Amino acid sequence: MLKQRIITAIVLLAILLPALFYPSNGTVPIPFACVMLALIAAAGWEWGKLNGYGQGISLLFGAEILCLCLLSWVLGLLDQSLSIVWIVASAAWVLGGAFLLRAAVPGWPRIPKPLRVVGGLLALWVAWMAAVQARMIGINFLLSILLLVWVADVFAYFAGRAFGLKFTRNKLAPSISPGKSWEGVWGGMAGVLVLALAWVWADASAQAMVASLYTRLAQRGWWLLLIGVVFMAAMSVVGDLVESLIKRSAGAKDSSSLLPGHGGVLDRVDALLPALPIAMMLWSFCEYA
Repeated sequence: MLKQRIITAIVLLAILLPALFYPSNGTVPIPFACVMLALIAAAGWEWGKLNGYGQGISLLFGAEILCLCLLSWVLGLLDQSLSIVWIVASAAWVLGGAFLLRAAVPGWPRIPKPLRVVGGLLALWVAWMAAVQARMIGINFLLSILLLVWVADVFAYFAGRAFGLKFTRNKLAPSISPGKSWEGVWGGMAGVLVLALAWVWADASAQAMVASLYTRLAQRGWWLLLIGVVFMAAMSVVGDLVESLIKRSAGAKDSSSLLPGHGGVLDRVDALLPALPIAMMLWSFCEYA
């Protein structure tokens, strides 16, 4: 298993890193956008399988999300200000996430299948546009979003292992993800605050040509930086828990086996699905407020 994970990680990095660092000069980064298209299409297929559809229909969902993203690209949406899209998507994640976590695993099958499918595909579409627009702003900006989610996850894991249930009596969501604790969530939030402060300092020291998300927020006030990164860390946990809820309802351990040793694409991007549009919403606020 460990060997599989290492090999898969190396292959993914060999594909993602050249696409990420390919120069775009503010235009649509074609290699990065295409790699993300492939991942989102695969996630669309996984979404169909998790909702009980067969191979043919699930492949159709993957094709549909691919066509939706391509149509957005062709129509020039990636070059437009999408502030309203980011606000609506962020609100949907906050309200929808709260509803789903409250309903827990038994509540998921009660939602009509067509509504589930459309909601999931729209979430993937918005995440793709957010990722590409973030890359158009700059590598430093996009990396600051990605690292926030990954640092929150790593710090949450180690804080949960070290302090789980030492300060609270209840798990975070025992019926959805028994391994997660409130101490882990707090540890993740502490981790992203350290990351944000260090990144703001690094941007200033290196006189970064493109500001990170953290520097953008800090320029509007340290209070906004604090609230913004904690909010994003919290919503990354919501994205993770929502996918775990759906997998439990479907009786699946992973969203698929597309990534040997790592599960499926949705398993890798679940926390990013809410974080990306929220980050773009915060950037829009800093840019236009």
